[in-house]
Amino acid sequence: MSSTQVTAPQRTGLYPCHLEAKAKMVDFAGWEMPIEYTGIKKEHEAVRSNAGLFDLSHMGECWVWGDGDLEWLQSLFTNDLSKIEIGKAQYGCMCNEQGKVLDDMIIYRFEDKWMVVMNASNREKIVDWMSKHKPAGVEMDDASLRTSLIAIQGPKAQEILQKHDNIDLETVPYYGFQEGEVDGLAGIISRTGYTGEDGFELYLPWNEAAGVWRALVTQAEPIGLGARDTLRLESGYALYGHELSEDITPLDASLGWVTKLDKGQFIGREAIQAYKEKGVQRCLVGLEMEGRAIPREGYPLHAGGKQVGVVTSGTFSPSLKRGIALASVETGLRAVGTEIEVEIRGRNERAKVTRLPFVKGSVKRG
Repeated sequence: MSSTQVTAPQRTGLYPCHLEAKAKMVDFAGWEMPIEYTGIKKEHEAVRSNAGLFDLSHMGECWVWGDGDLEWLQSLFTNDLSKIEIGKAQYGCMCNEQGKVLDDMIIYRFEDKWMVVMNASNREKIVDWMSKHKPAGVEMDDASLRTSLIAIQGPKAQEILQKHDNIDLETVPYYGFQEGEVDGLAGIISRTGYTGEDGFELYLPWNEAAGVWRALVTQAEPIGLGARDTLRLESGYALYGHELSEDITPLDASLGWVTKLDKGQFIGREAIQAYKEKGVQRCLVGLEMEGRAIPREGYPLHAGGKQVGVVTSGTFSPSLKRGIALASVETGLRAVGTEIEVEIRGRNERAKVTRLPFVKGSVKRG
């Protein structure tokens, strides 16, 4: 008789804090993470009206430095890192030779090094991919299991965090960062996020971040992965494994704005360029339901008597009080106002393509 070995999920350095708050824990990408504390709706509304605190320590962080580090990262990344200054970050993708998305990520530019932040589910794949293509002279260090990541998000995030750090947060622009201290703990303070609200992400030492969490959680609601998903969906943000995968190019997910085909060679560029010249077949759109039905991932979409796409993410929007979805559809249906039917349990429910984001938060893009 053969036995199957079950690997226990990993735990972040903030795990005891979640137990203290009586969070409901689930296995997410191999990590035991909080799905909710007091309820998804309450947590969602706390972020939209005040501030919420997220444990994102399951994410991956890899440092890169050495001779030719910029040129090497440029050869892996769809966006153009030469356009950002020291102290800024940039969003983009890494693709395989076929132009399909391996992961979406943020890369931070320091004076003499870079930090690549990737999705938890893809950390090993991306670190292996980078290692496989690393030239002599460039060094890399996977610091994921030494780095805690706490996000504080919401219109009151800056006001709350300012009481705990030693830098003027007003001087940190959108997608900018500074090295500083939070409650005396050295780390990186970045004006980035995944909620559509203003806020910051704090990269801190793994074994010491719990003190920062406990200080901030007295003023900001702890938020689980459930509300994080409804917040990102209302903001129209893609999630790997839903809107992005190794089955599609960045162009299929409407990420042409971070795919700089004119910057020079990068892995997947030729395939993406050829696909673009042939004609992109699919795009990502937002759908808002006209009735009370709630769309879910995988539901078929119909128009003109045929299937024209599929829901990639769907939920009930706590802010709009109706069903919303991100969907992959034929490019000819991308215009705002286009009527599309969502097949839900054998019935076709009416929806319309809407402008993204569904909800405009307090994020400071200027």
